[in-house]
Amino acid sequence: MPDWNSRLEVSLDDGTVVTPIDSLATTITTPRSPVHSIEADNVGAIFGPKTATFTMSMKAIGPVTAKLTQMALKNTKFNIQLAEKTGTDWSFKKLLFRDCLIISTNPSNTAPDGAPVASFNGIILGFGGPHDIET
Repeated sequence: MPDWNSRLEVSLDDGTVVTPIDSLATTITTPRSPVHSIEADNVGAIFGPKTATFTMSMKAIGPVTAKLTQMALKNTKFNIQLAEKTGTDWSFKKLLFRDCLIISTNPSNTAPDGAPVASFNGIILGFGGPHDIET
């Protein structure tokens, strides 16, 4: 039975650990529409293009925030890897999102009672390959 003491680590393809990270959310869509006929319902499906996006939020107190901002301004592609740092409670050992591009960034306002937060939104051009998921 898992004890949920695991910690995840998010890193870039050059080994840079994204820290301190608050959240990483990914969305993968695989659109399908049913095809109906006058003879029967659901005789097939029309498949649309797969898309994947991410949103990453972190405290803007380390060099990674500046690095990601530079990558956004230069349209630099990079990989994001999500892996177990400690523990074995998760259903995967590694998730790899290849050829990511940041499409928008939103640094928060600076306040005297806490660190500012930077949010990065992007698209994932490479995902779902044979080596992208380790279970």
